[in-house]
Amino acid sequence: MGYDQAIVVFSPEGRMYQVEYARKAVERSPTLVGVVFQNGIVMAATKSLRKLIVPESIEKISKVDSHIIAASCGILSDSRVLVDYARVRSQVNMITYDQPIEVTTLVKDISDRLQKFTQVGGMRPFGVSLLIAGHEDGFYHLFETDPSGAFREWRAQAIGRGSKKAKKYLVANYKKKMTREQALTLALKSLKEAEEELSQETVEIGVIEDGKISINTPELLASIRK
Repeated sequence: MGYDQAIVVFSPEGRMYQVEYARKAVERSPTLVGVVFQNGIVMAATKSLRKLIVPESIEKISKVDSHIIAASCGILSDSRVLVDYARVRSQVNMITYDQPIEVTTLVKDISDRLQKFTQVGGMRPFGVSLLIAGHEDGFYHLFETDPSGAFREWRAQAIGRGSKKAKKYLVANYKKKMTREQALTLALKSLKEAEEELSQETVEIGVIEDGKISINTPELLASIRK
């Protein structure tokens, strides 16, 4: 009794129920996939739409800086706050050091903020996980953040309600040094394994390649039909 009512209280088994509940918010959300290829990273995200909603009003993939994009899975209001925080940290780094923030540094900064909300009474954890993609020193990195404040780097990853099926497809078909087209096809096919029906209204696609960012361009959205 009460172990799941306060974030600062551990259960006798050493569990933090509020963090686990936050993960459930991620697990119940539409699937999100990220794939690293030879010269960049592809992200594909699905979103749930009601009949009268304007699709463009829901943003799952966002530009954080000139070399970083982030895709969210979970409570969208929480993700919006974290993306805004990431943008501010990126600009502060540019003003302070006159250079773009390193992807790893930004991921650690976001994860520190996530972890802080698991230790302070009267707060709740962020109910969102992010896939953060960027490049530094000629290399491309794909990170996943967790509501607990943990983070991991992946070659390919899927999160959300269809993550098990999508991961299974990624594990079976991922190859190193893929082209952009191969990575995009892999991301969409793994997403289809998870969500079955895809359309230009329910899918967002973001690509970072050779230092350039493209999100939901007509070219990218046209690949959904293939």
